[in-house]
Formats: sequence, structure tokens, C-alpha cells
Amino acid sequence: MALKRGKKYLEIAKLVENGKLYDVKEALELVKKTRTAKFTETVEVALRLGVDPRHADQQIRGTVVLPNGTGKTVKVLAITSGANVEKALEAGADYAGAEEYIEKIQQGWFDFDLVIATPDMMPKLGRLGRILGTKGLMPNPKSGTVTPDIAGAVSEFKKGKLAFRVDKLGSIHVPIGKADFSDEALAENFTAFLNEIIRLKPASSKGQYLRTVAVSLTMGPGIKMDPVLVAKNA
Repeated sequence: MALKRGKKYLEIAKLVENGKLYDVKEALELVKKTRTAKFTETVEVALRLGVDPRHADQQIRGTVVLPNGTGKTVKVLAITSGANVEKALEAGADYAGAEEYIEKIQQGWFDFDLVIATPDMMPKLGRLGRILGTKGLMPNPKSGTVTPDIAGAVSEFKKGKLAFRVDKLGSIHVPIGKADFSDEALAENFTAFLNEIIRLKPASSKGQYLRTVAVSLTMGPGIKMDPVLVAKNA
């Protein structure tokens, strides 16, 4: 069944030239003109990479600190104990603790966007693997969400540090800001993210690494970028 689009969306979609591959500057300027929602929409980037996530060395994942943040307030849950609980809260964690929060999650509580844990808590979090894993929330050292420096990690993620990972189709979707960000702020965030993606290119990846690159607002049409130009400018 075809998705029905409203008149406003269809009118805005006409701004995007069908079949055209935009350069970074054009795409980021155009995306802000595709606003249709009454709320401040998120600017999202979608990539498809030339990797096969079935191979361990091609499971792209990592973190990047966006220079201008994401524009979103991230609710952080710190799973830790002892003096680290107070340290996490002082650094900006919305919740911090151990068993009490593990039990709440088992009962269906998900009032958070990110879980950060100290290494000693990982055996206890193991029983939440299936619950958190399916939502992409399981802490992992590669994404900077398992660390002995719980206060430092909380602070960085609160300021705009972004964790990302490739899905089983070789795609990555991330927010890089809000529709009310300046063109310069969006461009800086986009470049920081793309630089990290390119840095993580596995040696075993063959052919074109950046297959498709697109930017869109939460409720807007996708604007495709020229992946060759993107790679050159990153």
C-alpha cells in the first residue's frame, strides 16, 4: 500500500530535483527549506556503505563529538555503583545506579536515550542483552559507553557526542543538528561525522565505500548528495 503524503509535503518535495546528486553545501542549504512541521525538526543523515556487516571487521561503529551538538537533550542512564553514582549525576546523568535500574528495565522501563556503564557492571547488564540489544542501547566499549571514566563519558554525550553503528543492510542513520541551526553549524557537524566514517573504512572493504549519502528533516523528503564529492570534501 502506497504511503499517502499531504499537500504540504508534496509541495515541498518539488524543491528537490528528481535524480540530482547535490553537493554538501547545496544539500544542507536546501534541507532547511523543506520544513513542514510545527516543531523544530531534526536534520538527519543516512548513509549506505560498501561493507558487509556479517564480517566482524566490517561492522562499522564508533563515536564522534559534533562541534555544535545535536540540538537534542539526551537522557542518560549511568549503570554504576559506589562513588561513581554521585560522579555520574554531577556530570549530568539523568539517572544513575545499578540493580534498581536493571530491574526497572526488565519490567519495561525505557525513559532514557543512552546507557553508559562502568566495566564492573557489564556482567550484571548481561541479562539485559536481548532487551537493550534489540533497541541498540546495549553499552559497548567501541561506542564509548563502557568506560571506567563514567563522569567524563556522561559529560561528553550530554554535550553532543554521537554514537553510531552500521545496521545489517550496511546503512547508518544519525542526527546532525536541528532545522534552526546555521548553515555553518550543520556543515561543521556533517564534516566531523563524515571524517570519522571515512577514518573507520575497513581495509577489507572493496569498491566504492560511500555508496549513497542523503540528508533530510524528520518529516521531509530525502536530498541525495554526490558520494564522490562528499568523500573528496570530507
